[in-house]
Amino acid sequence: MSDIKQGISDFYRVAKERDFSRDFQLRVINFQVGGGENVSFEEDDLVYIKTANLPGRNLTNNQASYMGMPFNYPGSPSYPGADGWSITFYCDQNSRIRRLCESIQFNTFDDETSTGNYALPGDDQVIDLVQLDTQMNPINRYQLVGAWIQTIGDLQYNIAEGQGQAISFDATMSYQFWRPKAVS
Repeated sequence: MSDIKQGISDFYRVAKERDFSRDFQLRVINFQVGGGENVSFEEDDLVYIKTANLPGRNLTNNQASYMGMPFNYPGSPSYPGADGWSITFYCDQNSRIRRLCESIQFNTFDDETSTGNYALPGDDQVIDLVQLDTQMNPINRYQLVGAWIQTIGDLQYNIAEGQGQAISFDATMSYQFWRPKAVS
């Protein structure tokens, strides 16, 4: 008999003990990317987030060769997707959330005046994410640091054949890096 315990009953035993993370157990709890402008996303705005993802992280692989044989060793981190982290919002009736995004983006750069706050975003411009358990308790917290709104997606209306479906729009953020934070 094999010593490897990875059969169906083993999977079932472990799944009962550990359960699974579900595709709705992530929340954005803080969205502060205004660059000092007095515009903020409130808790009721964040409820309208339809989709988001928990970003990944890579360590660069470096090599040192000795007698022609390469030896791998870890290097500096990189954050895939930091140049384009997407989030989808339901659009509320008055487009408050989209207007907030527009206001923040025009504060960053206003093409009418060719001015704005387009300096490197500070560490006070953050997006906080939490993973939740089945009782809606935070189990992990992450903070995207140095965030700003890169793109605001279209609002797609279906005037001729619409059936009253809620519409949504994508927004793309950029950030410098993320860090795990203590769950409070």
